[in-house]
Amino acid sequence: MPLEIGLLVFPNITQLDMTGPYEVFIKFPDARVHLVWKTRDPITAGGGMQIVPSTTFADCPQLDILCVPGGAGMNPLLNDEETLDFIRRQAPGAKYVTSVCTGSLVLGAAGLLKEKRATTHWMSHEMLAEFGAIPVHERVVRDGNIFTGGGVTAGIDFALTLAAEMLGDDAARKIQLGIEYDPAPPFAAGSPASADPALVESVRRASHARQSERLADVKQAAAKLA
Repeated sequence: MPLEIGLLVFPNITQLDMTGPYEVFIKFPDARVHLVWKTRDPITAGGGMQIVPSTTFADCPQLDILCVPGGAGMNPLLNDEETLDFIRRQAPGAKYVTSVCTGSLVLGAAGLLKEKRATTHWMSHEMLAEFGAIPVHERVVRDGNIFTGGGVTAGIDFALTLAAEMLGDDAARKIQLGIEYDPAPPFAAGSPASADPALVESVRRASHARQSERLADVKQAAAKLA
């Protein structure tokens, strides 16, 4: 039996949230990796990349791994019952329910993170508590069969962590070497803990309006779970 892996795709997705883990997942033995959305029509990711879903909610098989990426386009999903119902249908039969970046907020809106440790992008981290989750400032967080990755690039770390869980450390190391994942960023500015405080504040100010809109959507979704 093939290993069924599904990554949710949607308009205005942050494509690296999806393509990072995708590059790891396609190297799992006997895996079929699906890009799942409501229709098979092409969608436009943030920045303009075109992504073509390979299956629909209606046609998607039961997944062994369900992965929900993030991006600005996840805001509408927080109160999109069609998407949330798909996640709720898949989750009980999945071996692993996972997310990257703000995709964890969608898991929260589906009611899957109550009293679960989880992480997300640093700018949205406090919003996890709205869904009863326990926010954890780590790059990859596991609670039972739920794996959540931090912001954007953490998707590769998360996928390699899951590879080690499912395939063993040696297999995961081979995948890491094969994709030459050896980060050496030119700046120590990849997290608010290491970045200059003035830079962190500047980024927060620039994102204030977008984050306020997200928080309103989060609160609306959380109220439905109360």
